[in-house]
Amino acid sequence: MKYLFKYNDKLYVIARDMASHNFENKDGSINMEVLKAWRDHMGCDHVLKHNDRFLLVQTIQDAEIDENSN
Repeated sequence: MKYLFKYNDKLYVIARDMASHNFENKDGSINMEVLKAWRDHMGCDHVLKHNDRFLLVQTIQDAEIDENSN
């Protein structure tokens, strides 16, 4: 089942929800290279931080109405 997440008036499909501690280096900083690798592996275009979680998400594009088509 896919879940939607609304953030700053945009909708996203959550592909994966992971605890942020999975990406921490020994000094407590976030290993951005590993996080980006997971994002790319899941076919996502964004990572959102929500509480102590990272949400790997795909952006839902706004629909555009074509006034010229019948």
